[in-house]
Amino acid sequence: MEKFLAKAKEATKIISNLKPSFKVKVLHEFANSIRQNSSSIIGANALDLKHAENNKLSYSIIDRLKLNHGRIEAMAKAIEEIAALREPVGRVLDGWVVPNGLRIEKVATPIGVVGIIYESRPNVTSDTSALCFKSGNVCVLKGGKEAERSNKAIVTAIQEALERFDLPHEAVSLLPDSTREGVAQLIKMDKYVDVIVPRGGESLINFIIQNSAIPVIKHDKGVCHVYIDNEADIQKVIPIVINSKCDKPSACNALETLLVHKDIANGILPKLKAAFDEANTEIRGCEESLKIIQVKPATEADFGYEFLDNIVSIKVVSGLDEAIAHIAKYGSLHTEVIITENYTKAEKFMQDIDAACVYLNASSRFTDGGEFGFGAEVGISTNKLHARGPMGINELTTYKYKIYGQGQIRR
Repeated sequence: MEKFLAKAKEATKIISNLKPSFKVKVLHEFANSIRQNSSSIIGANALDLKHAENNKLSYSIIDRLKLNHGRIEAMAKAIEEIAALREPVGRVLDGWVVPNGLRIEKVATPIGVVGIIYESRPNVTSDTSALCFKSGNVCVLKGGKEAERSNKAIVTAIQEALERFDLPHEAVSLLPDSTREGVAQLIKMDKYVDVIVPRGGESLINFIIQNSAIPVIKHDKGVCHVYIDNEADIQKVIPIVINSKCDKPSACNALETLLVHKDIANGILPKLKAAFDEANTEIRGCEESLKIIQVKPATEADFGYEFLDNIVSIKVVSGLDEAIAHIAKYGSLHTEVIITENYTKAEKFMQDIDAACVYLNASSRFTDGGEFGFGAEVGISTNKLHARGPMGINELTTYKYKIYGQGQIRR
């Protein structure tokens, strides 16, 4: 492990100094290589899918795991979109001259070696590889065992592209020991690894936070809420709510709990139930909602829970203050939505809610690096430092101060 990580650290000297135009060429070769190897990637993925089905893994895991030619093409296009982004390294973030004439610049620089630990989705492998390379970083990837063959095939394709440009394989590599013991060893290697980015289940995140000697940018669960205010435009409600929940229930930015103002509950809940029924969504309702619609009773455990499935909990609230209090208690700092035409209420909600992304009159499903114009993202950070929300190439940089003098000495 130590020899492997030492090589990754050594590779940063090369990757961090590549010219922007050269990085773009290499990234396009990443995309081409993934397209050229699509058959072998799909073959490897089929073995992973068979293993997942034999082990009766959940619908959400299998949905995230599955690859086809369309998804592989989307992976390649995402890499090309990342290649086209503005160069993140070398940006002058700030600059000034102090009274003694020293000129100071705050300049974006690569972080170094980024360890990324994730589950299920093979496209994370290609996305994070491209994001790290574009931002001048070396990445060490540890995917879930359920996608082991798929991830290996994708990394092999990327390393073939690196080889064609005489770049070290260590720029993008899989952790050689993918066991829990291997992860436990990785997160202690602060001599070689500069940051750990975990994304996945709650137990994985907690294990890494509690045991890592390396700074962690966590990408925690997404317990996302939509609050329907009594001054909402009813024409907007159904499309926003259904898209938030049903577009991709297994996504971390999918709606989990719907909050409804009591003054409109009688009118809107039957319409929402009809729309959810059409989408085969299971509804778990609070005591007040059960008086209006016939659904499964919600338990305390149904609030604050990330279903990652076509299930939604509903709670009727007295108004904006109770909605904000509910989110403060049960939310996960990920994504929250208010539907209202009252600007004052909207601003209070968006100001008071502590979350990475807060929306007015729009689906929660837009919390995504591609939708934000980042090409892709390493994940959705629920940290407050140093990155928050969709973590793209700019969030994969740190900075240094460059100070230009003309012989000044401190007196």
